[in-house]
Amino acid sequence: MNNSPGGRLVLTHSTHIPGLIAVLERLTKYNGIQTITPAVIGRAKGHSPRLQLKVSVPILGGFKIIARQGKTFQEVFIITSCPKDELEAAIFQAMK
Repeated sequence: MNNSPGGRLVLTHSTHIPGLIAVLERLTKYNGIQTITPAVIGRAKGHSPRLQLKVSVPILGGFKIIARQGKTFQEVFIITSCPKDELEAAIFQAMK
């Protein structure tokens, strides 16, 4: 369990939702967050006028997050020791 701040952001894709990387960089500074990996980008049916991040499902060692803006979504995988409610609060703070 890593309790020190300073998680890492893995940038494996050449494209990301606009504004997402800045939010994820702020999120790496929270205690308990170890690795953040943006993944697959796709098209959504609905429209989201501004950037939204939602905790989706638990994965081994963390959570999958869905980022949405416009008609685009992107999966983000976060490896963390934080429980879901604590991660949601950290995302809320990082979005400000």
